[in-house]
Amino acid sequence: MIAGAPATVTGDVEDDMPAQRRRSEPAFKRKKGPDARDIAVGQRVRALRLERSLSQTALGDRLGVTFQQVQKYEKGVNRIGASRLQTIAGVFDVPISALFSESPAKPEQRDGLFELVDSAAALRLLRAYQQLPNYALKNALVQLALEMAEEKGKRGSR
Repeated sequence: MIAGAPATVTGDVEDDMPAQRRRSEPAFKRKKGPDARDIAVGQRVRALRLERSLSQTALGDRLGVTFQQVQKYEKGVNRIGASRLQTIAGVFDVPISALFSESPAKPEQRDGLFELVDSAAALRLLRAYQQLPNYALKNALVQLALEMAEEKGKRGSR
């Protein structure tokens, strides 16, 4: 527009809007942080990787990405595209549906199983439990863990 010249009517409302306002107002508000569904898929990838004793580097090599990218997938920071999901399912020899919640419930309401096996130590404990030969030993291990957790809770509240 030339200074001092009359404004023309183009029918485009945005032309009459100050440029500063157009750029500063997004069409939609995007929330910060990973989506709960992306986190859930990442937890399943991590659980499957730990179950198969694969390192993040080894999985990354099979996917053609760095271990840092695998970390981001597992934390839900980066979304996993459809073709990459298919490749991951192939590496683990599972259907793609195994990477998603089995129930139609919202991710916040899902079973916490994948949160439980989110660390290598937790998975080792579960494997050791599974190898115990009888119910009495399994029960003793559960009671020991419960007592340890209770004691930690008592010390933390003092």
